[in-house]
Parts: sequence; C-alpha cells; structure tokens
Amino acid sequence: MDSSYIELKGSEIELIESTSAMVRLAFPRALIIRNMTGSKERTRWRQAGVLLLEDVGNPPDLNEGPVVCAGGDIDDNVYTYRDMIPIPFSSRGLIRCALRLEGVPTTLLVEARSARLEMEGVAKYLDHLR
Repeated sequence: MDSSYIELKGSEIELIESTSAMVRLAFPRALIIRNMTGSKERTRWRQAGVLLLEDVGNPPDLNEGPVVCAGGDIDDNVYTYRDMIPIPFSSRGLIRCALRLEGVPTTLLVEARSARLEMEGVAKYLDHLR
C-alpha cells in the first residue's frame, strides 16, 4: 500500500500565524517520504503545504518564521505521529501539536479540536532512500 508523510525533522516552517481560534503553520518546502507498493526503497520529495489547527483553546503567542523543525509529535485522539504528519491528514477530536523548533528554547504547543493538512502545488522528486 502506498503511503506518504511529511518528515518534520528538517522541514522549514515559513510562517506561524496565530489567531484566537486558529493556528496556521506554512511549510514552503516540506520534506515528504513516500513508500510505494512493491518497492523496497523509499523516495524523498518536496512540496508546499499548510497545517491548520482550528478551534484552538489557548493560542500560542509565537508568531515567527522562518524556522526549521527539529521534530515533534502530532497527537490525534488516541494516535501519536512522531516526527511526521501523514498525507492526507484531517481529523476532529482531541488534537495536540507539540513541535521543537531549532534555535527556539520552548516547544510550540497547540491544542485544538480539529486539524487538517492542505498540500499545495505539485511535489518535486529529490532522491531515493536506500
């Protein structure tokens, strides 16, 4: 079965926008890992995307960018995605996003009631991972 995900480690976050009800994380060149059915190798791609976290309880004060993500967790109800965001991703319920950012001493923590990932443009192939 084919699967794709954004690899958080090393992905640049161009902009972090925070309003009273929503947090928007813009990835201009997210690193995407694809696993293809029947292939032993994975491939790496780049594509722009936006992670929207809506119905946010306490929006963070952090409005900065660009920053590079050093990793983190996306908690989706009972599932935890460590250092990745699956593609496609859309969920409702208890969503928690905890990202470590290079050069920023505190973790970006957002708790929301819904989240969705919107990919933009066309993915560009980078290389094969062996």
